[in-house]
Amino acid sequence: MLHKGDKVSVLDEAIEGVVVSVQNNEILIETTDGFLMTYFVNELIKYNITNDLNSFISSDKLHKALHEKKEPIKRSFVKEKKSKKDEFVLEIDLHIEKLVPNKKGLSNYDILTIQMDTAKRQLEFAISKRMPKVVFIHGVGEGVLKAELDFLLGRYENVSFHDANYQKYGLGATEVFIKQRV
Repeated sequence: MLHKGDKVSVLDEAIEGVVVSVQNNEILIETTDGFLMTYFVNELIKYNITNDLNSFISSDKLHKALHEKKEPIKRSFVKEKKSKKDEFVLEIDLHIEKLVPNKKGLSNYDILTIQMDTAKRQLEFAISKRMPKVVFIHGVGEGVLKAELDFLLGRYENVSFHDANYQKYGLGATEVFIKQRV
């Protein structure tokens, strides 16, 4: 318990002072700078002054409070090294504007054929180069290209697929995992 005249220090701030008055749980202190400030009892620590070089000898309460305030020791984590093959993800954008210089004069059938031929060719390339993952960016649209792409991917035994990361690609991409044979 604190009494008038006790020297105190504030726990979470670099403020010291002398207790001026005590009312219930509120303590009015006069800081070393001459300001009057009010704190709750649990925010203050009483200390004693001695004449030796260690001018502040803390009470058990101060040691306990400082121990609780000490930041926890950060743990170190060993990051697992990945091969360059795992880091690289082949992204194929199947938007027609990315595949041909000019789409003028192409019918919807021609556009879909070009997109599916590109998807098949790139998937075969990824399989031959033993890439573990491929992302096909097809866009949202009416879903015709996605349906055709799902049909194409379903014909491969060593391939599994699902919608790609929504945060990175939105709804318009499919992530393909290529199972490697040993």
